[in-house]
This record gives sequence, C-alpha cells and structure tokens, in this order.
Amino acid sequence: MLDGRTIGAESRTMRSINFEPVRSGSLQLIDLSQGMGPTELAEASRAVDDRLLELLAGAIDADVTFEPDDPGADDTFATDPAEAALPWTLGHVIAHVTASAEEAAFLAAELARGILPHGRSRAEVPWPSLLTAADVRHRLEESRRMVLGTLAVWPDEPHLEVVYTTSTGSVRNAPARFLGGLMHKDEHVGQVGEILRQARMSRG
Repeated sequence: MLDGRTIGAESRTMRSINFEPVRSGSLQLIDLSQGMGPTELAEASRAVDDRLLELLAGAIDADVTFEPDDPGADDTFATDPAEAALPWTLGHVIAHVTASAEEAAFLAAELARGILPHGRSRAEVPWPSLLTAADVRHRLEESRRMVLGTLAVWPDEPHLEVVYTTSTGSVRNAPARFLGGLMHKDEHVGQVGEILRQARMSRG
C-alpha cells in the first residue's frame, strides 16, 4: 500500500498529481502533501494549468460564451441568486477555478508563515467579462503568475504545524491547503473538455 509520501514522490516524477485516493476517501490531502514544498507544489500547479491551456489551444471566441447542456449547474458563489443554476460557460468555469486556486494559494501562504486561519480570501473576476478565447487564456496565465507568486513568500521553514479544519473535518496545513485549490481545479478539467466538445459539435 502506498503512503502519502510515496504517492507524492511518484506524482512529482510525473509532474501531475493523482488526487483519486483523496476523492475516494482513502487518503487525506495532508498525507498526500507530505514532503512537498514550494518547488513541488509549483510543478504540480503548472501541470494542471498546462492541461487547461492545451484544451484551450483550439478554442475560438464563440466557445467561451457557448451555453452547454449542463443539468448539474450550481454556482454556490453566484452574487446573483438568479444565476446560480445557469449553465456554466467556459468563461464561467475559468473565472471560478482561477479564483478558487488563488484563494487556496494565498491562504496556504499565510499558514506557511504561521498565521492562524481567519476566514476567506476570495476575489473572483466576473465571469460575464470573459468573452473571448484570449480572455480566458489571459485569465489562466494571470492566475498562474499570482498562484506561483504566493509560493515565493513561504519561509524556508514553513509552519507545517499550523492547520485549519474544513467543514467536513479534514485537517490541512499549508501544503495541503494549496493542494486543495489544485485538486478543485483538476476536477474541472473534464468539464472544460466537455464544454469545448459540445461547442465544436454545435458548429458542426
């Protein structure tokens, strides 16, 4: 049986991380993150962003605002309740995942510096403002720069003993908090691919 350190080491070799043991409940993020520091976390973050950018390589402007068949739409962060169940456009997904990754990264940096958990740190670009393929690529690149920038402020000896507990009871320190945002982004990669698939089919 692989422990968190072994899984983490394998993932770094492959650049990307396999989050399935965490999703299945057989492993906690704090175990998966054992032995990971800013260098490893940056590499894993780049890997997910690269996958998204590869998917977007052939996207055209019409794909960004295309409304897919999305029966499971549920935006818990919608500022307008009327928008909560709208189908998620590509622009909507990119605005959401980048905001979540940034929040996790900024809060992880605070934990690493020994600051106790104190609440949210979320700022999301309004998704209706993302209208073109260039917009979503820029948002991803901008977010990548911001997320990687947070890792540069970690101290040489991060305070791994400082943790917070999620609403589901999961305990996370700085590396695990960072990975939480990365895992969330990874979960939406398939959604991005499906939106693009439907968009391309719709235009024949």
